[in-house]
Amino acid sequence: MDRLACLESFVAVVESGQFSAAAERLGLGKSVISRRVSELEEYLGSLLIQRTTRRLSLTDAGRTFYPRAIQLLEDLADAEQSVSSAQHALSGRIRLAAPLSFGLMHLAPALNSFMSKHPGVILDMDFNDSQVDLIQEGVDLALRIGQLEDSTMVALPLAPIRTILCASPGYLARYGTPETPEALTGHQCLCYSNLPEPQKWRFVDHRGVAHTVRVENRMLANNGQIILEAAASGHGICLSPTFIAYRTILEGRLVPILADYELPTATAYAIYPNRRFIPQRVRVLAEYFRELFGERPYWDEGLV
Repeated sequence: MDRLACLESFVAVVESGQFSAAAERLGLGKSVISRRVSELEEYLGSLLIQRTTRRLSLTDAGRTFYPRAIQLLEDLADAEQSVSSAQHALSGRIRLAAPLSFGLMHLAPALNSFMSKHPGVILDMDFNDSQVDLIQEGVDLALRIGQLEDSTMVALPLAPIRTILCASPGYLARYGTPETPEALTGHQCLCYSNLPEPQKWRFVDHRGVAHTVRVENRMLANNGQIILEAAASGHGICLSPTFIAYRTILEGRLVPILADYELPTATAYAIYPNRRFIPQRVRVLAEYFRELFGERPYWDEGLV
């Protein structure tokens, strides 16, 4: 029995939820995966996966053994990488997923530099504001902004993501500048639809008092750059991440509003699955992003 192959097959079945999906992931026949798991169970003398016609579930022994199997595979991968990375340049494919605007504005130039430094790495990129399932889609590394709900993922903080309220000088000249969050109710607002409550904007004043305002939207869009361009064209007030708005503000096409109020801050994370080994090339790319952006990212320089 090839114990390593059996461990890999067992982990793939648990992660994928099906023998057929595990077989596709490993590029093997379903019967091979089934045989390997059965051989592992026979070797251990315990049933690890309960099979029924409808679903698979881990037995108590399987739940105990699964994290040990993961650790064994990761330790082996680390040992292999420690030897190979000292002798070979990074190589292989990295499937990367990231939000559209962040990807186009900040990852695209960063990845050009990374590719020049590591010519053996192949990048397969998916820039999309929808969150993908890393395991189901075969994603090696994803960038996400905001709260992370899936505790099964490894998350590396990359940078704080500040938001800023802004409008064009022309809009403010026509409609006036709001002095309090509550004054926003009389203005045209441009809202990002991917938020749970896109028309509820939250602020905290200098006393620590929270203000939640429900605004009337002139535009609702699922892309931050579209919203920003509408604001710069004078169509309303927008609440934008600074990584999108910074250039337009520095150019004077947008003006910050309610700068004395604290706005929500999120975090950009690099995440990868915790349930399989992480190739060295993926680790290096994640660390590269963290060093590039950091606690005070370049897009916040010069902003209030």
